[in-house]
Amino acid sequence: MIRVSNINVSVLSDENALLKKISRIINCNKNDIKNYKIIKKSIDARDKNNIIYNYTIDINVENEAEVLNKKIKNVSKTPNEEYTYKPSGTLKMKNRPIVVGAGPAGLFLSYMLSYYGYNPIIIERGEKMEDRIKSVDTFFSTNKLNINSNVQFGEGGAGTFSDGKLNTLVKDKRFMQKKVFEIFIECGAPEEILYVNKPHIGTDLLRKVIINMRNKIIKNGGTFLYNTMLTNIVINNNKVEEIIVNNKETIPCDNLFLCIGHSSRETYNMLKNKNILMKNKPFAIGVRIEHLKKDINECLYGNKYKDILKDASYNLTYHTNNRAVYTFCMCPGGYVINASSEKNKLVINGMSNHLRESNNSNSAIVVTIDENDYGKNLLDGVKFQRELEEKAYNSLNGLIPVQRYIDYKNNVVTNRLGKITPNTKGNYGFYDINKILPNYINSSIKESIEYFSKRINCFNDDDSILLGIETRTSSPVTIIRDEKGMSNIKGVYPVGEGAGYAGGITTSAVDGIRIFEKFSSIYKK
Repeated sequence: MIRVSNINVSVLSDENALLKKISRIINCNKNDIKNYKIIKKSIDARDKNNIIYNYTIDINVENEAEVLNKKIKNVSKTPNEEYTYKPSGTLKMKNRPIVVGAGPAGLFLSYMLSYYGYNPIIIERGEKMEDRIKSVDTFFSTNKLNINSNVQFGEGGAGTFSDGKLNTLVKDKRFMQKKVFEIFIECGAPEEILYVNKPHIGTDLLRKVIINMRNKIIKNGGTFLYNTMLTNIVINNNKVEEIIVNNKETIPCDNLFLCIGHSSRETYNMLKNKNILMKNKPFAIGVRIEHLKKDINECLYGNKYKDILKDASYNLTYHTNNRAVYTFCMCPGGYVINASSEKNKLVINGMSNHLRESNNSNSAIVVTIDENDYGKNLLDGVKFQRELEEKAYNSLNGLIPVQRYIDYKNNVVTNRLGKITPNTKGNYGFYDINKILPNYINSSIKESIEYFSKRINCFNDDDSILLGIETRTSSPVTIIRDEKGMSNIKGVYPVGEGAGYAGGITTSAVDGIRIFEKFSSIYKK
């Protein structure tokens, strides 16, 4: 096949116009194009009077060699972009490998382990997806929290109750990311995630994809144990020997994969007590902001295209007082959800379904912090998160604190809503968020919102809604691992976002595949 890059067509164009454009580029008849496959598709909205799609497309065409010999700009032979790997390990395992956590890192690691015949055991402190959905919905409606199965914990991980965003800036030289997307598609995700610029699946579809992925893992020899929490690791001669789950049951283990997620605070504490090496890591905290989706669409796409192009998204950054402020996990047409996982603590996140059907768009606005802010002792970051989440909970006895932007700027409690009504999963009330977050965070957020409005006019609208608080942007620690992927305890592999090596669904999944490769280069099935 032939790859044609940098194909620009109006967003008003149809398939026929696209094929005509390709035929002009390669100087052939449109009918000579037998078939084609979209490799990349993005929107260029710099000119609001002429917004275009930019494509990279692979085509199957008559006289391929003749076309390539013309040496046309942006035209080349389609490269091989398939992920390839073959296990080469020679050591024999004593016991089945145990994967702790069924989030994206754990699921993709387990998928690879089961596919290649290693028969993993996956332990998950939360419930399987079908039961987890019921627990989360109950929490949203009643505020009764299941501390082991909630927005943070349970099959699928925290990303399941988010937007299912898959975009990442990480280079993909070995096409691991493509492999992740192919597995998602195999399990029911839409094929467009392979080529759109900012791919997402959506909470509603992702739930089904996770169930299908679980079934494939089981079919290939994996075993899932739900409501099963890792509570201790038995170490002998600096090597894992067995694990204890739920403080009572012992499971023999010589290869333990810690895919624990960024909210596994009890596990972090247990690992610290077992002298598994960790270090504090910078992370970010802040708020969520909601605007009307139609206003964001108009600001980014202009009046001409606002109703044609839907789901406008943004990614904004600002620097103030030696800190980075940035938008995070932007959810067009989404909801702000109560994402708490500990009693008497409150934290929020963003979520949207595949069709992004709600009236509001939301995003986190977060400010970077490090040991100079929260303390230099190990797990001081966790302590700091908990202190802020407790303040947020106590502000309204567990309700999500909400404040109009004009009131947030003036440090007063909102007493009426304007044109925007909060779209939340979980009940909310009015409170002055300035009283929850440190002053340096509040001042940085306010300054950044004014700066962001230079790019998106409606961003600092008085009626914009601020919601508190966002503290779980990434892991507060890194579990140190060596070139073999192991911690200082032989047989213990830290993996994914909770271990400090990823930041989202895709990078966590890729890290799961990466650690599988390291493991399977040592052990045979």
